[in-house]
Amino acid sequence: MAMYEYHCDECGKTFEMRQKIGAPPIDECPHCHSNKVKKLISKCTFSLKGGGWYANGYTKAA
Repeated sequence: MAMYEYHCDECGKTFEMRQKIGAPPIDECPHCHSNKVKKLISKCTFSLKGGGWYANGYTKAA
């Protein structure tokens, strides 16, 4: 799943949505339900699930 950033021209809020890469852009603001939403071009982001080095640190607990 990828994280996409959107902006609503009606209420002025910027928000993120987690979507499949092939999913179409959303067309409704979750805050004001306006259809004046546009997808932004932003820095690359991703979200990791579960445990591992990124959640537990680089070293083992002593």
